[in-house]
Amino acid sequence: MKKSLVFIALVTLLAGFGFAQTAAEHIQAGDQAYAQFDDQKALEHYSEAVKLEPNNYEALWKTSRAMVDIADVIPATDKDIKDRQMKMYTEATALAKRAVAANPNDTWGHFQLAASNGKRLLLLGKKEQIEASKAVRAEIDKAIELDPTNHLAYHALGRWHRRMDEIGGAKRFFGGLIYGSIPKGSFEESEKNLKKAIELHPEYVNHYLELGRTLVALKKYDEAAEAFQKTIDLPNTTSKDDVLKAEAKVELDKVKAKKK
Repeated sequence: MKKSLVFIALVTLLAGFGFAQTAAEHIQAGDQAYAQFDDQKALEHYSEAVKLEPNNYEALWKTSRAMVDIADVIPATDKDIKDRQMKMYTEATALAKRAVAANPNDTWGHFQLAASNGKRLLLLGKKEQIEASKAVRAEIDKAIELDPTNHLAYHALGRWHRRMDEIGGAKRFFGGLIYGSIPKGSFEESEKNLKKAIELHPEYVNHYLELGRTLVALKKYDEAAEAFQKTIDLPNTTSKDDVLKAEAKVELDKVKAKKK
């Protein structure tokens, strides 16, 4: 009996050593969790991979992605939402920068740097947003240059153009006097790039939500309503889609009110 217990203990101990996960195994486990919409579990695995291999490109950009996805859906009712988001977006930006340094010739590091830094900047003042807008655009352009089929990079470019055009007109003139040169964007280019994103990945819910918002800016209310309805009707493909669909419902109601 004692020998059996000793044998079991030894096997357990050896198994523990044998099953220590490598960075590659943590990335694979993270990918599985991500596909099941469990961003927190994915983040834990990707973070472990980074600990094991601090310069692992895939682990770095995927850790950044998971952080952004989690931060994006922190409930608005949380009293410290902005502080929590800023902490996560800032850390995600730092990880994305490390990813680009580890592999400057792949699309996803550049895209993730644009995405995380862009989200971080939205929590800062307008001056900081304008100052960094060129850097964000440069990362988006590089991501597209490295992979012209990167639908998320076109999505980001569409949002960038809308944000820049929102500063247009008198705001651009007076903003330029205060902040310096403001990069020029256009709602038309926003529409074009978001439609390109949809062409590349027509099942991605958020493409239609952001296209709808751009179409509202262009006063194309019928088309905007169609885009918001499409957002609501599509099957979920990411962990954030329920939140995005709730936003689309609010936007759709606003459009319907404008059309009355």
